[in-house]
Amino acid sequence: MSEHYEDEAITRGRVLSNGQVMAFIAGFWLRRRWLLLGAAGMTLASMVCELALPWAARGLVNAVTIAGGADRVWIAWGLFVGAYLSFAIARNIGFRFWNPLAARNMQEMTNEGFRRVQSFSADWHADTFAGATVRRLSRAMWGYDSVSDAVVIWLGPALLLLAGQSVLIGLQWPLVGAMCLFVVLAFLWLNLWLVKVWVRPANLRSNALDSRIGGALADALSSNPTVKGFGAEAREEARFGRLTEEWAVAVQKTWGRFMDIWLMQNLLTMLLQAVMTGTLVWLWTQGRATPGDIAFGITTFMQMNGYLRNIGENVRMFQKGVDDVEDVANYARMSAQVADPTDPQPFRAEEGEIVFDAVTFAYKSADAPLYDGFSLRIAPGERVALVGPTGAGKSTFVKLIQRLYDLNAGAIRVDGQDIATVAQGELRRAIAVVPQDPALFHRTIAENIGYARPGATLDEIRLAARRARAEEFIDKLPKGYDTLVGERGVKLSGGERQRVAIARAFLADAPILVFDEATSSLDVETELSVQAAMEELMAGRTTIVIAHRLSTIRGADRILVFDMGRIVEEGRHAELKASGGAYARLAAVAEGTA
Repeated sequence: MSEHYEDEAITRGRVLSNGQVMAFIAGFWLRRRWLLLGAAGMTLASMVCELALPWAARGLVNAVTIAGGADRVWIAWGLFVGAYLSFAIARNIGFRFWNPLAARNMQEMTNEGFRRVQSFSADWHADTFAGATVRRLSRAMWGYDSVSDAVVIWLGPALLLLAGQSVLIGLQWPLVGAMCLFVVLAFLWLNLWLVKVWVRPANLRSNALDSRIGGALADALSSNPTVKGFGAEAREEARFGRLTEEWAVAVQKTWGRFMDIWLMQNLLTMLLQAVMTGTLVWLWTQGRATPGDIAFGITTFMQMNGYLRNIGENVRMFQKGVDDVEDVANYARMSAQVADPTDPQPFRAEEGEIVFDAVTFAYKSADAPLYDGFSLRIAPGERVALVGPTGAGKSTFVKLIQRLYDLNAGAIRVDGQDIATVAQGELRRAIAVVPQDPALFHRTIAENIGYARPGATLDEIRLAARRARAEEFIDKLPKGYDTLVGERGVKLSGGERQRVAIARAFLADAPILVFDEATSSLDVETELSVQAAMEELMAGRTTIVIAHRLSTIRGADRILVFDMGRIVEEGRHAELKASGGAYARLAAVAEGTA
């Protein structure tokens, strides 16, 4: 069987250039300009002190080797120590500006990435592994840190120091200075060019596989009951092993290319060492250089060599960081598939009237619209049941009311307000949905029920649980309302999860209520308990029930029979059954299998 993963074109979008990703990162730097200026200013001050070190070393050696008295030696020594001490102090102060800037920007990048991902449509999330998205968001946070440190803390200062040293050397020995400047520029250009054309394609590939590992882990672990149910642990391990093997091959290729660049860097630094020290030794043999000049050359080379190595390491770190941030930078450029209006109107849903006005809607992968000029009115407080075969459009009906998708044409109104003109959050808070398989958070029962209304008191949560017939099983748990329910609520039975979901709907106190096959997987005794809770919850609310079991729809004010996005029959249970049409056939099948 072939391996299937999410469509990378959907989740990644197009590959951004280094410049585009850097513009995204720089936007975060500029949010805290004073911290950035403080860090940059102190870094520059430290560079001035570091540039003075070789000259101070030269002065000290000359003072020792050339007669001039102890006072001159101690002054030279003081200048040498003072230059290094000033460098260390300025560098330390610079980091005290930089650390809060980095921490806050990493926090905001992660928060905004998460907010952006949450704003994407149901389709986007259906096409994307949650585990892969988690990997991308967490990787971007540390990618930002790598890029920022590389550019501001290391590369910028390193280039200033190397250029400064080359110029200062050139003022005294033009040939040596020109050679130093040539090596520095060649080193930088080759690093940037090779990393971009040689390393980045391999690094993007290994990053994509890293994201797939996160997606595959989340997929297998969240489906662990299914894996155990089929005794498929070895099969899943083999499947995961094939993916990690593919990643290992790709990442070795990436690391190998980094090593190629490292070799080139060493050859260039060896050239710099040979030229600088060899030229100064030759000048000394000609009587044109002092021992202090030799000390200056060695100190300068050691300093420049260290910074060249830093440039090599930080160019690699920079490119890896840019690649790690790229996905989140892409998210920031993507428009939300279902967006709030620029100026949303205040939303007031009190009665719960729902109107579909000439609605046309097609899924993105469909050849033809599911709904085409569809119109319907549900009166305030009416109980409407939706029935029909799979794919007839029942669940889509509910999703469109929640505005999980945008319409191709027409409008949906709730209490006279076009739902496309209001904020999605306000709309959805007016609709309480109890799905067939409620997904609970891995939090306490109290937190799961209270999720419907932030700030609800424990007494209000208990009342909602009592009305949902959930208190009887909650009180039997050792920790009661403080019981953790497990990921997606796996520690609770299906009926218990349903009652927690109904308690949540009670607490929400929304004017519109949706039951989507809420009792289809329950045993008869549990179903009776849940139905009693549902009856109490439906009182005084506009209610939409999607169900196949007749027991849950017999009391509906109106039953709508869907087929291919159209209503082919509507009426009450008895009259539709007597008509001998589509509903009668569905009822006969349901009664035959009951």
